[in-house]
Amino acid sequence: MNIYAVYYKIAIVKMRINFSILAGLLLFLVSPVLCQNDTINTRNSVADTLHENSGLFDSNELLLISLKFDITQYKKKRSDKDYLDAILIYYTSDKDSTVKEIKVRSRGEFRREYCDFPPLLLNFRMKDSTTGEFYHIDKLKMVTQCKPANEEILLKEFLIYKLYNVLTENSFKVRLLRVNYINTFKKSKPVSEYAFVIEPIDLLTRRINSVKVLTTNLTQKNIKPEMMDRMAIFNYMIGNPDWSVPIQHNVLILSQPQSERPDLGIIVPFDFDFSGLVNTNYAIPFEGLRIKTVRERIYLGICREEQVFINALNEFLNKKDEFYKVINEFPYLNERSKKDMISYLDEFYRDFDKRNTIAKKLQIDCMHF
Repeated sequence: MNIYAVYYKIAIVKMRINFSILAGLLLFLVSPVLCQNDTINTRNSVADTLHENSGLFDSNELLLISLKFDITQYKKKRSDKDYLDAILIYYTSDKDSTVKEIKVRSRGEFRREYCDFPPLLLNFRMKDSTTGEFYHIDKLKMVTQCKPANEEILLKEFLIYKLYNVLTENSFKVRLLRVNYINTFKKSKPVSEYAFVIEPIDLLTRRINSVKVLTTNLTQKNIKPEMMDRMAIFNYMIGNPDWSVPIQHNVLILSQPQSERPDLGIIVPFDFDFSGLVNTNYAIPFEGLRIKTVRERIYLGICREEQVFINALNEFLNKKDEFYKVINEFPYLNERSKKDMISYLDEFYRDFDKRNTIAKKLQIDCMHF
């Protein structure tokens, strides 16, 4: 694919997203907004089902697996509806392994069209998922290397999930894999690449005692303020403008019915490949954001008083050393990429000064609702 074709596909995706955003905003304008005395319309998620607690996300160890399926047909069709038969083998030791019959299909919007090897959805047979790492897992999202030379990009996105885990348990857990891909269509040398899997929604909701919100006519005012500010500042820190609450784009909205304020939601971000901290070659800011590249930061959170921002930012200041430790002690990312990530975060922390420059910048960019 030449560079012009790439830009064409990016433009098409941007148009789709912009249209979705407009549709979401129009829906918000003509629909009644949830007030503080109302309860968010919720229902348990039926996608990404996980019926029992699994040990898959309880470890930080690299998990070695093999995936055997018709990779040629997978790359050609890129279907997000039709499954292919596959065999998953994972290794519990140097000598022991477990074999599972599963099905796989592609998923995602932009990456499914753009990537040489689109992200996968792994669909397990429940009767075969009774023991081991994948105990009782039904469906599992797997992020793959978009293109053969994109190993560092995948690892940086994986680390962003780990950085958000530092801030809050209201976040998706992830597990790093080393995958041996075996093509059943033709005899060829297996390809070994990194990938990572994302905690299923049902496991997340059960872990933090919550349910998924299906209502789409929400704004940032419908999210618990401290959680909304944390997520928005985090996306500002990593340079990620690719999210929206009204259409729940790259954010999951949850509710805790038993909490003191069940009318206010919990927000959980995901999909960070368009962030400046990852800095992919296809990440282009959407029109109207007043930034030329994703390496420039723009704050898309709701406006607050300066002292409110200062209080929220103190959490990030207190977690700085832990953030840097997550990156520096990660053994699979090369030193050059680590230095780039640290340097980008340094720019964020440089504005933490006596003049509260960082809080003032947030107030300049912030959104009025």
